[in-house]
Amino acid sequence: MSKAFTRESDDAPEEPSPVRPVSTLPPGAKNYLTADGARRLRQEVERLTQIERPQAAHLPDPDAARRRGQLLDQRIAALHESLRSAVVVSPPAGPEDKVRFGTAVTVRDRAGQETTWRIVGVDETDPDRGWVSWCSPIARALINGRLGQRVKLRLPEGDQELEILRMGWPPAEPAG
Repeated sequence: MSKAFTRESDDAPEEPSPVRPVSTLPPGAKNYLTADGARRLRQEVERLTQIERPQAAHLPDPDAARRRGQLLDQRIAALHESLRSAVVVSPPAGPEDKVRFGTAVTVRDRAGQETTWRIVGVDETDPDRGWVSWCSPIARALINGRLGQRVKLRLPEGDQELEILRMGWPPAEPAG
């Protein structure tokens, strides 16, 4: 067998091929993004291409540099695809009387616990910030709800009733 088809060292670990991220959008669904979300994705592309990619190219270990470069290139390609397919939803012109995409909604459950959720695009979700995808069960329960209305959230462990206490479009986040 030719040396071209063997590894340099049998001790070297097999490298897994990079995995392409699978979209979490339902088939045929639009890729909605808030204007802030689109801005953040563009900033991430810029940071990855202008700062992190050049840094990765200068790593002392060529194999580590190549692997890091591949991961960065995959993320950059995924961000470009997300931005290419994005439908950017701007804040409403006036006060909203219904929960819509981009709205921050404060709800109270039967136990009196208050929680605030913001309904955003699949590429913007951040559970630590309370940002949920528009296709999530909580968002589907809240969309089109009105102030003071009780909505039913269907969960595997049973239905939960939530009262909409407050809602509004959050102000734009500072650039950074």
